Amino acid sequence: MNRRNTTVMSLAMGLAITVFLALAAFAGSDHDEKHHADGHNHEHGGNPLIEEMVALDAVFRDVVSGVAMGDGHRVHEALEKMHGTMEKTHAGVKHGTVSLKKNADRMTEFVEQDKQFHGKLEDLAKAAHKNEGSAMLTLTKELLDRCVKCHRDFRKP
Repeated sequence: MNRRNTTVMSLAMGLAITVFLALAAFAGSDHDEKHHADGHNHEHGGNPLIEEMVALDAVFRDVVSGVAMGDGHRVHEALEKMHGTMEKTHAGVKHGTVSLKKNADRMTEFVEQDKQFHGKLEDLAKAAHKNEGSAMLTLTKELLDRCVKCHRDFRKP
């Protein structure tokens, strides 16, 4: 393995560990929301944003694994599971089934951030389709940063 590949693999492994720890922290803090999304939507009217976050959690784990292994096909395949989630969340915003736990008055900003996030998911899908390891790594890191920012802005701890 040449020096460049070793560096990329080291960065990917570091990213994988960072993402795992961040997702574990998010998963532990929203157990009730996941439980709600996994089987109790009928009791509370459903929240497409929570459903999207549960899907994204699973997808991101596969993305990180795929990026770490340099497997663009795996990354692309994982991302396909996100199709339609943004539209459902935005419809929920219009119909009032999506609420923000923090800064609820900034819903327009949240929707814009969500659109940009999904645009970056599309960029990642394109890089994955071409199996561009460096681009996949950079985009995955950027997406994680966007996840953290959104949670800081709109989700109570």
